[in-house]
Amino acid sequence: MKSICAVEGVTAAGIKEGRYGLTLIKASGTAAVVCTQNLVQAAPVQLMREEPDPDGRLDGVIANSGCANAYTGERGYADARAMAALGAEALGTVPSRVGVASTGVIGRHLDLDLIHDQCRRIAPSLARSDDAEEAAARAIMTTDLVEKHALVRGSTFTIGGIVKGSGMIAPNMGTMLGFLYTDADLSRPVLQAALTGACRRSFNRVVVDGDTSTNDIVFLTATGLCGAPDPEEFTAALDALCILLAKQIAADGEGATKLIEMRVAGAASEDDAESIARTIVGSPLVKTAVYGMDPNWGRIIAAAGRAGVVFDPENVSLSIGEGKSLCPLVDRGGIVAVPDRAKQAMAGKTVVFDLDLHSGSGEATAWGCDLTEKYVEINGKYTT
Repeated sequence: MKSICAVEGVTAAGIKEGRYGLTLIKASGTAAVVCTQNLVQAAPVQLMREEPDPDGRLDGVIANSGCANAYTGERGYADARAMAALGAEALGTVPSRVGVASTGVIGRHLDLDLIHDQCRRIAPSLARSDDAEEAAARAIMTTDLVEKHALVRGSTFTIGGIVKGSGMIAPNMGTMLGFLYTDADLSRPVLQAALTGACRRSFNRVVVDGDTSTNDIVFLTATGLCGAPDPEEFTAALDALCILLAKQIAADGEGATKLIEMRVAGAASEDDAESIARTIVGSPLVKTAVYGMDPNWGRIIAAAGRAGVVFDPENVSLSIGEGKSLCPLVDRGGIVAVPDRAKQAMAGKTVVFDLDLHSGSGEATAWGCDLTEKYVEINGKYTT
């Protein structure tokens, strides 16, 4: 199985009707959650923060697409609670043990009658199969062009996840919507710490368009059916899973044709490296240069310079590509670029940059995508 349904104790179902979809995932266990840091928070995010299960457990999630239920006031909060109740009825539990998530247009109220009807129709089809998880992944898609699944197997456990995200992507928490599951047995503090760290090293380093969503939320549930894992092995596996999903989000950015991978090394700290990497992949000038296959190294150096990090611009090295396509652009501040060769290194679906500041041991990688005319077309007509 592709991802979540490969985890012991997880079943899923989903339905997509036009722009409106609904996903149900059933899995009981200890849970951790990370939410958006946007000041404007959707009602489901508020609900998950303000009314968490006192035992830190979930029995499943319910998620809708097409309507974000964000900036909807008291009615929106009541609607989020109603969604939790609908999920609880379908999953055979109580509302406090149901994770709620929404994605879609901001400032519009949920159609609870439709959600109730969809929930009633798909609950009997909850299953542990490829078809079930594919339906669940499709149901939460909005402008996404592809489903996003990932699976990592440890020595004694499995971790799987599905996410959605294509636009309004500059997460400052974890992911857009993400549902991660493991059959490992872990305490809630350990699970929360692992998820928070993994989000920082993966989803928080993805920039499609520089906008942080009102609805970003990621759940991680541990069913515990395969026993306690080695904590370090689990943390490494969760990091790997989230990076796989983060790269899928970046590659499917709205209107994108290329994935950008920005590696920064030689910084004074990991935080400095992360700030520079995120600033570069978020630069519209870098993004358009990648789209046009223009190896404009000056835009990358300039973006690094506005990241709020102190370094010596005359002592950096920059290259593009990897392996046989590796092409140096700057060496210790000196321009060594061969334009034709550098342009050729940008021809594939993935464009890799390596920037070495030569000032420390801090390193970080961030991911983004190119910026095309299609992005404007998609977002100029999003609500119509």
